[in-house]
Amino acid sequence: MIPEEKVREVAERISIVDVVSEYVPLRRAGGNFLGLCPFHAEKTPSFNVNPAREIFHCFGCGAGGNAFSFIMKMEGLSFPEAVKHLARKSGIEIEERQLTPAERKVQDEYSQFLRINELTASYYRAILLNGREGAPARDYLAVRSVKPDISEAFRLGFAPDRRDGLVKHLKNNGVKLETALKLGIIRKSDAGWYDLLRNRLIFPIRDARGQVIAFAGRVLDASLPKYINSPESPLYHKSSVLFGLDMALPSIRTTAAVIIVEGYFDHLALYQSGVQNVVATCGTALTSSHTGLIKRHAERVYTLFDSDSAGKKATIRSMELFLEQRIPAYVIALPDGDDPDSFLATHATEEFTTLRDKARPAFEYFVRTLLTETHPDSVDNKVRIIDDIVPRFRKIADSVERDLYEKEICRLLGITVHAFRKRMGGGKLTPQDTPLNYTKRAENDTIQETLLALLLYYPDARSEIVRSGLETFFTDGYLDLARLVVHRLAGSDETRSLGRLTEITENAEQRTILSRIMVADDSMANIEWRSVFEQCTRSSEKKQLASIKEIASRLATVDPNSDEYVLLLKQADALRTRKSKLEP
Repeated sequence: MIPEEKVREVAERISIVDVVSEYVPLRRAGGNFLGLCPFHAEKTPSFNVNPAREIFHCFGCGAGGNAFSFIMKMEGLSFPEAVKHLARKSGIEIEERQLTPAERKVQDEYSQFLRINELTASYYRAILLNGREGAPARDYLAVRSVKPDISEAFRLGFAPDRRDGLVKHLKNNGVKLETALKLGIIRKSDAGWYDLLRNRLIFPIRDARGQVIAFAGRVLDASLPKYINSPESPLYHKSSVLFGLDMALPSIRTTAAVIIVEGYFDHLALYQSGVQNVVATCGTALTSSHTGLIKRHAERVYTLFDSDSAGKKATIRSMELFLEQRIPAYVIALPDGDDPDSFLATHATEEFTTLRDKARPAFEYFVRTLLTETHPDSVDNKVRIIDDIVPRFRKIADSVERDLYEKEICRLLGITVHAFRKRMGGGKLTPQDTPLNYTKRAENDTIQETLLALLLYYPDARSEIVRSGLETFFTDGYLDLARLVVHRLAGSDETRSLGRLTEITENAEQRTILSRIMVADDSMANIEWRSVFEQCTRSSEKKQLASIKEIASRLATVDPNSDEYVLLLKQADALRTRKSKLEP
């Protein structure tokens, strides 16, 4: 045990402000320092550090203490370990004193817990390697392309389909079952003791020092639940543990970056491919404790979650946590339907590295996801998007980054910076605040209907339009209708043909358009057709220009690798071609 005088010496040598500042950005507030609490998620700083008294206290969650207790909570260390940790930083050598009986009991129990987990990991490992019952798991790993050296490095195992196989193994090794019960790996019922994990592939969960602290078990088929994890225990707190961290630390230190995935097999696939700065959450959402842990080891982070709705929500939630911790975060996007495991099964590691290098900043990913789900084609939609953006936007600490994102958001939404700031301050937006507002295509396109009327009633106009090409002036159903009209009127008695024109199509919408034009034929009588034609041409040019701008804005929000992106490019090219034909 550490002598009391050494503890006092360490306490006198260190500054709590220096200690806390390694984990939490602090700013002076009077005699104290203020920051966001690392022990719970908060938007308004309530974490106070008092340098005069060498203490900290959070008015949000109630956490408090001195530098030793802070390190204990942040690093998951015991008191002696925390003292040694700070002593090394202070250059103080420690000679330990004898433990008291109470202290010895706590230490002994901790050692027992670790021994029990080691025995358990060895039991599962032996069955996977050599046991007859482990054959299905060995076959399963082969199908999943997990190599023997990876299986060995992660100490994968198999829990046989026996009620009390582990119970008997622990008893045979002198373990008190009541002690093992505290770890949650075995349970007790009226029928006696039984194993928690049965007929499952086993992933030992280790802390940053490589000590086994829990287990995750996966089924080999499609039955549910797919995974069962050890419950919380004196060794295991899932909100502050990242699977594979001990294996990833050497690579993280080299690259100063970490990749976060959701699944154990995703982790194995990346690690096996040579991407070793990867960790996984242990069946839980990312927490502030996780991000605090990451911040201690990495300068930037990449998230690689599923592309479904749940994965997108997890990505955005993690973005918020990283913004709070002021850690640069990026989102790696795999092709739709792929996860790291499936992608690396059919692609080279270099292709994954290319995707990682193209990763978007998490905040940019968030904004573009919003624009994909809600198109900014009305004031209401723009307000909805801004209201989703603002709470996250406020968490961007760097002023230059905030300014750049503000300009980009306004460009994508087609609003002014003034309008964005107005809404951010709680004001209401009006159509005047969105000068670049996109207009919906009118249900009845008056320009195309006017041109159709010219086709019907003015042969010279018809010749001009046909010579320029019908596709120059008409689109979609209007183009089909224009072709029918030209075909019907070519070389016929126009007066007679016009009277039966509504019979040329079975399409109800096209018949409606023709009827509407013909009923209003008085409005087209005795006009200067060329003047009307040129006016329609100019209006069409303006409309196509607006459409090109809208497509360009849409392209900015769509994945460049998607089919939609290719389709939008084709539409933009077609519009430009039409516009060029209209220009003199």
